[in-house]
Amino acid sequence: MVILGAGPAGLVLGNLLLAAGIDCVILERSAREHVQARARAGYLAEHTVRVLDRHGLAEGVRRRGQRHGVCEFRTEGDRFRLDYGLLGKGEQHIVYPQHELVTDLLAHYLAAGGRIRFEAEAVEVRGADGTRPVVEVRDADGRPGRWRARYVAGCDGRHGAARRSLPAGAVRRHQRDHGVTWLGLLAEAPPSLDAVGYAIHPRGFAGHMARSPEVTRYYLQVARGSAAEVWSEDRIWEELALRLRAADHGPLRCGPISQRTVVDLESDVLEPLRHGSLFLVGDAAGLISPSAAKGANLAVVEAEILALGLTAALRHSDPAPLDRYSARCLAYIWRAQEFSQWMIRLLHADPEGVDGGSLFQDRLRHSRIETLRTSRTQQDWFAENYVGL
Repeated sequence: MVILGAGPAGLVLGNLLLAAGIDCVILERSAREHVQARARAGYLAEHTVRVLDRHGLAEGVRRRGQRHGVCEFRTEGDRFRLDYGLLGKGEQHIVYPQHELVTDLLAHYLAAGGRIRFEAEAVEVRGADGTRPVVEVRDADGRPGRWRARYVAGCDGRHGAARRSLPAGAVRRHQRDHGVTWLGLLAEAPPSLDAVGYAIHPRGFAGHMARSPEVTRYYLQVARGSAAEVWSEDRIWEELALRLRAADHGPLRCGPISQRTVVDLESDVLEPLRHGSLFLVGDAAGLISPSAAKGANLAVVEAEILALGLTAALRHSDPAPLDRYSARCLAYIWRAQEFSQWMIRLLHADPEGVDGGSLFQDRLRHSRIETLRTSRTQQDWFAENYVGL
């Protein structure tokens, strides 16, 4: 088995296959130091942690993760909090930075004797419609290499070799550009709220998400085509304070901005998630906007489903679970996409030309917020979908 990519999907899959006695190798285009330092999402659903627990992979999450179950919405002249951990199914998030999860999974994989090749970029997957696909690779010095296996798992993202290697017409791509752009920020500053903060402001959305006691993730909605570098730190903190209404609800705890990234909110889903011996997992299977914190959670669930299917096929000569991989994962993916779309329309004014009728859409958004504030039924629905898959 060849696994492309050493993110959560690839590392969970590698660990589960090793535990089942299935030989595998992970090919990762980046250096180990970069893989363990990539600052990504940090909110794990309880279902995701249960998956990790089932396979002995949750020690770090259980020991250092912080339970979190409150979000706060700030609007013009008002704010309200939802203790979503007491709503719906009563589940919370566990805040655990993704680079720490990756570090844990990598250490477990290597300790179990797993093989990984860093700085080995997969260039192409050939022969996926047969029984012995070949992965062409290139190392950091440009030297070519080749790996052959019974199956290949593409856990290498939307721009990776797995997607690029799909023949025309092999899968159908469903795509949506939400017309919204965020400036993603990582601040070396303690959280300013004891909740996830969502600010809805005439100048655009602003978000606050704790990552650790010393680091906070912020988001600012910006114009499409904006460059991250044009935003000075002073301007960033001024805009965050304005949109989060710090004058009304308390000052922000500021610090150096250590990372800034411009993110165009887009979603896509590929169907099916299999082409012969090649399987798509995580962001390679479907891209979801960060508005609902589902990406890493979907990746872990999909990796478990694929691992169980491969184990049944390779160890027990039962291909049925593997044949169901795509359908099972797509059920999770589409439900997550639906909630992500709902969140985008809750948090942002309708972009000009995307759905049309901006004033009409703005009135609908106001109604959504008011219903969420006042309706226990809507709050339970939100809580179940916000945390669950």
